[in-house]
Amino acid sequence: MNIYDRLQALHITLPPVAVPAAAYVPFVQSGNMVFLSGHIAKQDGKAWVGQLGRNMTTEQAKAAARAVAIDLLGTLHAAVGDLNKVQRIVKVMSLVNSTPDYTEQHLVTNGCSELIGEVFGDKGAHARSAFGVAQLPMGACVEIELIAELA
Repeated sequence: MNIYDRLQALHITLPPVAVPAAAYVPFVQSGNMVFLSGHIAKQDGKAWVGQLGRNMTTEQAKAAARAVAIDLLGTLHAAVGDLNKVQRIVKVMSLVNSTPDYTEQHLVTNGCSELIGEVFGDKGAHARSAFGVAQLPMGACVEIELIAELA
């Protein structure tokens, strides 16, 4: 099954690339590697605000991470023109806005990782880091970046 058929089966419509909010570009390709800038979680077009361990649950943030994954896929599509060209999702790095005593950043990040696995199958198995941070731009609950290899 091609990637777009999988997206359709999951009822996912890829969003357009968001306009950067600062001095950076949404993606850079170097050779057969594509590096996507960090994408913050959005809800209803605005930053999905919250801090884990204070005013947001792991399940809510996991849903936010899934939403970030969809945005990342939209950017990756814009970068490469055809998601079927992706040989492998190499790495995901997740920053979770959390209190010092919150320790479930890895579970939040599963929202992104699980969706990537559903979309890309074995090509979606990736290395990953999940960090807790004191704050993110605009108070967002999660920010995720991605590296992909092209065939």
